[in-house]
Amino acid sequence: MDLLLRRRSVGEPELMDDPACDPVALDNTYRLFGVINPLVASWRPVYRRHLRPALRAAARQGRPATVLDVGCGGGDVARAVARWAHRDGLDVRVTGIDPDERATRWAAAHDRGAGVTYRTVASGALVEAGESYDAVISNHMLHHLTPAELAGVLSDSQALTRGVAVHNDLRRSRAAWLVYWVATLPLARARTFVRFDGLLSIRRSHTPAELAAALPPGWQAVGQRFFRLLAVHRAPETTPPRTGRSHA
Repeated sequence: MDLLLRRRSVGEPELMDDPACDPVALDNTYRLFGVINPLVASWRPVYRRHLRPALRAAARQGRPATVLDVGCGGGDVARAVARWAHRDGLDVRVTGIDPDERATRWAAAHDRGAGVTYRTVASGALVEAGESYDAVISNHMLHHLTPAELAGVLSDSQALTRGVAVHNDLRRSRAAWLVYWVATLPLARARTFVRFDGLLSIRRSHTPAELAAALPPGWQAVGQRFFRLLAVHRAPETTPPRTGRSHA
């Protein structure tokens, strides 16, 4: 296992990325993301430390705040951010984008009144259209990307945000792989991609040093609990928070 985790596994596709994958298993996977991400993805502290200050800055300017979730998948993170912002009394417009129509179709069908807008489009198209947002986020997306794709998404994110960009991803380690292997053992025979793809995702993810080396100037790799890494960029006029642990 140490040999499997020593280097990123960049050549193995995840099952749910197959356009011909089992639709029932895909539906179950999106549904389970809404259970797993709140438990382990640590988005609540990310919202408080990184996103909420940018959204409040928009409120002080007398306009609705805007959030873009890149590669939104089933939309659970986008919906959570929308709920938290509304509870904080913030007027926010959240948009989730994903180039996979299966994802945006599922997310729209399960929005449950969160008011998120879902679009089947890639981030580059939004840059070309001249769009901008107070916060640009993603969840578990970076490990899917080739080096060229990663550079493109980071460039797009930097161009699209007038506040902050935060990409939340897995941190590769033996401990992370073992914990996930044990925690998802009850799903071993379930009709879902959560277990197989999750274990592969850990093998495809970055270490802190790898992510820091892959980030361009103006970005930071920040450690997060539960085996997470954040890639964070702030527009020049924003002030970085005083919390967090940088690996850049």
